[in-house]
Amino acid sequence: MAHARTMIESADGIQLRAEALDALDAILPFDRRDQLAALLTNEDVATLKHLAQQGMGENTLRALASDLGYLEAWCGLATGAALPWPAPESLLIKFVAHHLWDPVERAANPSHGMPAAVETGLRAAGLLRADGPHAPDTVRRRLTSWSILTRWRGLSGVFGALSVKTALKLAVKASKRPRQRKSKKAVTGDVLAKLLSACAGDRLVDLRDQALLLVAFASGGRRRSEVAALRVEDLVDEEPVRTDPADKSSPPRPCLTIHLGRTKTTTADEDGHVVLIGRPVTALKHWLAEAKIDTGPVFRRIDQWGNIDRRALTPQSVNLILKARVKQAGLDPAAFSAHGLRSGYLTEAANRGIPLLEAMQQSLHKSVTQAASYYNNVERKNGRAARLVI
Repeated sequence: MAHARTMIESADGIQLRAEALDALDAILPFDRRDQLAALLTNEDVATLKHLAQQGMGENTLRALASDLGYLEAWCGLATGAALPWPAPESLLIKFVAHHLWDPVERAANPSHGMPAAVETGLRAAGLLRADGPHAPDTVRRRLTSWSILTRWRGLSGVFGALSVKTALKLAVKASKRPRQRKSKKAVTGDVLAKLLSACAGDRLVDLRDQALLLVAFASGGRRRSEVAALRVEDLVDEEPVRTDPADKSSPPRPCLTIHLGRTKTTTADEDGHVVLIGRPVTALKHWLAEAKIDTGPVFRRIDQWGNIDRRALTPQSVNLILKARVKQAGLDPAAFSAHGLRSGYLTEAANRGIPLLEAMQQSLHKSVTQAASYYNNVERKNGRAARLVI
């Protein structure tokens, strides 16, 4: 944070950075602009603008900016100075020790883990909310962001040093934090049906939510960021296809292709795309027609009077919409998140006997191991091995 730096900056300096961040307003959330302006240095802002100009994906850049702000705040509180570039090995190990620690040891030794003053400062800035050690994946992601930003500054880091790897490995083991699922429960076909019933209506908000849920699920369980970023220009109408491709007498269904461009597992050059057929296409076109949207963001905010915003929903809004419909369906909102649409798609595909690789063509999973985990769970429940004694 600004007050934790060795040199107190003027309000003019912070305002200049805030104005510079305005150039990234399509990527960075506006409500965080002033906070990031106080956390980041002029060099940090210049690096982010350079990455944006180089075509880095919006989601990646947004995550880098968030991680960079956190790192600057943590370093200022932990060392009294701005984040050094490149970071020395000792600072990387300190970062690991502050974020991954043994809760049992902490109970007996308050100085173990993150110092109280650092923790208090981060909480006051709204950068630290959870109690206990950080999730190992969060620590690894921030170290990765730190490494990426170091390389983009033309510098060499020591992130691959044996001491850093060893410290991370031992700290993860000591923290004893169980891995948390992004969504406790999957939005499988039966759950999806309940959510769609909860938004069955002719109001614009109902039409939007029906289309959003159907498109997000049927397109392979799209991530909330991909749903929020979807634009009319990404939709391409295709010739109708048969309900049963093997039966020429089966009725035709509407079909369209969604071009996703750069995603978490693809690049813009790969032009990731998925196909929608039938009910999701009908619901999507109905929403667009009633909302009179023929260009720009597909899914938009609707105010209490039914006015449609020109801007796209945020990824967080997608998550909140799902949770609201979960509650209306009489289910527990705490048990579901938007990621449940992704895990639910693969679980449902496994339940219906769809080959894994065919499902992965739609979900765009790159890792067979990750995608297969959903199939393995279904096979175990349906298999004979767990039924030796029943």
